[in-house]
Amino acid sequence: MTATAPAAEATVRKSSPGAARGPRRRTGRLRRAGLPYLLLLPALLLELLVHLVPMVIGIVMSFKELTQFYIRDWSTAPWAGLDNYTVSVDFDAPVGKALLHSFLVTVAFTVLSVGLCWLIGTAAAVFMQDTFRGRGLLRALFLVPYALPVYAAVITWVFMFQHDNGLVNHVLHDQLGLIGKPSFWLIGDNSFVALLTVSVWKGWPFAFLIVMAGLQNIPRELYEAAALDGAGMVQQLRRITLPSLRPVNQALVLVLFLWTFNDFNTPYVLFGKSAPEAADLISVHIYQASFVTWNFGTGSAMSVLLLLFLLVVTGVHLALTSRGRRTAQ
Repeated sequence: MTATAPAAEATVRKSSPGAARGPRRRTGRLRRAGLPYLLLLPALLLELLVHLVPMVIGIVMSFKELTQFYIRDWSTAPWAGLDNYTVSVDFDAPVGKALLHSFLVTVAFTVLSVGLCWLIGTAAAVFMQDTFRGRGLLRALFLVPYALPVYAAVITWVFMFQHDNGLVNHVLHDQLGLIGKPSFWLIGDNSFVALLTVSVWKGWPFAFLIVMAGLQNIPRELYEAAALDGAGMVQQLRRITLPSLRPVNQALVLVLFLWTFNDFNTPYVLFGKSAPEAADLISVHIYQASFVTWNFGTGSAMSVLLLLFLLVVTGVHLALTSRGRRTAQ
């Protein structure tokens, strides 16, 4: 018995360092696993403060009768229930009718802008796939509208659209003779064309950049094999390029749609606080309903309705694209 006791103690001593290392290893694994979440914590907190908290406050404001009389302390404004939403969707009343008109203008503007941005960007990206002298410089020039600050870019277009001494009227009327007399581009029906022009000019380089990146993932062997089989450029575009770019285009169209539908900076800098009726985008319309008429409750309700519409569009788009991927598999 006395001989076995020291041996047992020695065995316990030898095994104790390993037993102590076990909890340390588990602690080290937990630290390594938790490090990514710890690094993401500042970004999550900033996201919470910058986006989520104002969004929740805006939703609460949409249920209040918040006017300029309660602007100092908006929490004391009386509850309005669903009255602000009822007024906004009553399309027979002036407020609802104006919101519906703004919504339809925004839909038409977004569809045209996204379609033209995608078309021009895709054409430029396909053209840039061929090697030629000056391709790098041309790529850099294509990205200039996207790299410029919004205010600097749009204010330049404001001067170009001036009636008397603007470059647009000078070229179209004085030099090319395409219009009979100088046009007013920032008022009336032409304001929609001016807004669409600026939006497409500013947005198509982003589509060009994304499509050009997607084209890098298409193997060149596919085009070489198609050329050997006698396929022309149009057939290669239809059979190889567009099907291969489908996932990229699906994400690109959704992003462009959300950006364009929510665009506030371009129409605000182009037209100011009161946009013409032909270019009355819903973002500026909500701004006018909130900060011009001082009816923040109704403006908040319109913002919530816009958020719900964009959520529905995003959900439908994601459902259709995921179903298409499952069908293709």
